[in-house]
Amino acid sequence: MDDNALSSGPAADPSNPFTAVPIEVSVCVGKARPLIRELVSLGENALLTLDTRVDDPVELYVGERLIARGMLEEKEGDTTGQLVVRLTEILQLQSDL
Repeated sequence: MDDNALSSGPAADPSNPFTAVPIEVSVCVGKARPLIRELVSLGENALLTLDTRVDDPVELYVGERLIARGMLEEKEGDTTGQLVVRLTEILQLQSDL
C-alpha cells in the first residue's frame, strides 16, 4: 500500500498480521440513471449528469458496505491535480458474526 494512501489515522497493531493486508476502498461521487437508448447513444465527450453536486459528500465503500463519507479535495502541495478524500463521517462498523 502507498505510504501516502492514508494519513492521520490510528496506527496499525503490529501484533495483528491482518492489519498489513491491503484493501480496496471505492469512492462513489454520484449516480446517473439514463434510459438505455440514451446510454447506447453516448459518444466521446458526451456529458452524463449525476444526481450530486460538486460540493456534495462522496461515499466510501469496501465491497458493497458503506464505511464513511467525505469531501473531495485536491492534495495540498501537489501540482498534478491528485485527488484525496477528507473524511467527514465514519460509520459504525459492526461485525455480522
